[in-house]
Amino acid sequence: MQTHLTATPFASLGLAPPLLQALDEAGFTRCTPIQAQALPAALAGKDVAGQAQTGTGKTAAFLLALFQRLLDNPSDPRRRPNQPRALCIAPTRELAVQIHKDAVQLGKHCGFQLGLVYGGEDYDKQRQRLLDGVDVLIGTPGRLIDYWKQQSYDLRYCEVLVIDEADRMFDMGFIKDIRFLLRKLPPIEQRQSMLFSATLAQRVMELAYEHMNYPVTVSIEPEKVTVDNVSEVLYMPSMGEKVPLLIGLLKKINPLRTIVFINTKRGADEVAAYLQGNGWKADVLSGDVAQNKRLRLLREFQAGDLPILVTTDVASRGLHIPAVSHIFNFDLPHDAEDYVHRIGRTARAGAKGDAISFACEEFAFSLPEIEKYIGHPIPKEHQYEHLLEREIKPAAPRERRPRPQHPKGRSGGGHRSRPQRRR
Repeated sequence: MQTHLTATPFASLGLAPPLLQALDEAGFTRCTPIQAQALPAALAGKDVAGQAQTGTGKTAAFLLALFQRLLDNPSDPRRRPNQPRALCIAPTRELAVQIHKDAVQLGKHCGFQLGLVYGGEDYDKQRQRLLDGVDVLIGTPGRLIDYWKQQSYDLRYCEVLVIDEADRMFDMGFIKDIRFLLRKLPPIEQRQSMLFSATLAQRVMELAYEHMNYPVTVSIEPEKVTVDNVSEVLYMPSMGEKVPLLIGLLKKINPLRTIVFINTKRGADEVAAYLQGNGWKADVLSGDVAQNKRLRLLREFQAGDLPILVTTDVASRGLHIPAVSHIFNFDLPHDAEDYVHRIGRTARAGAKGDAISFACEEFAFSLPEIEKYIGHPIPKEHQYEHLLEREIKPAAPRERRPRPQHPKGRSGGGHRSRPQRRR
């Protein structure tokens, strides 16, 4: 997506010197559209419900407003160390980690203590971090609820609430957990709330109006659902041609950093094994990969040491990975919105990228809904036989993945109900 900058400089918004210093050190001088529209209202203390596509800078928008609020208002002297002043809720571990990383960068001169909690990591270590004291708490719904029930922290002095990827909360079945946490906060008149989402659907706005104080709605190009700088192409192989076509295209492209999206964990394992067996350095990121390995894979992928990441939709939102040149939809997603989020992993920050999709007989039924949603047909490439790799070697032996062990608490998601498909 072309994340263009506006003429609005950060220096014109009245931000505190510690924030301006951090922005300058990060090389940020002018606002993106979502920042230019959301920050004036948020810095004035108003609640904000913002819609923006992934990668447009909304994380920085709510973090800057959050830090400014805490800098402007001294902490209540009655507040204890384990009573955070701000709460940021994210639907996935990866997004929570990314928000924390951005918060460390933008808040480096503010002196606030940051806490990060999510499933799959050391339970007691995270709990002790809360007990030691945090000003800003970032986490996933399930782990946040676990620690709250253990009285590791409470929210009675919370001044700022942020809900990121609100529509994803609904999709993943977390809405009951979100409402549970919101009921533990001070009344809406005594806190500032910010909600950001890729879509401000009716269910999201109902949540906003129920738990926010007359929010200002900010929407950035909601009708523009596909990425400006992404070149899209669709192949229509049979099921048996998909692996040969993928390997043939990879040989032609020789990519530095590519994500291959597959609908199921089992399918991701199989495709990664074929890539490895045919000489490609690839690995799998899916929901049952241990958290320490997930973080290692992301580091290697971002550094360019792992050129191909095979993943389920766990990586379709919230991950800020620069210089992803190609996205493969090995399986077309069931949900049209997921197509947009997947291809949004490339062409970030004004760069160009390619999105290559396979419409096989099993998943082609999603194509009409996807094209209706994005507002245009995906260009078809019918002549692809010359691209098929004719000598496919056997798949590499697959790593036997141990069942994740969570001796205490939940894994970080919350009570997950099976989300219904939108129609």
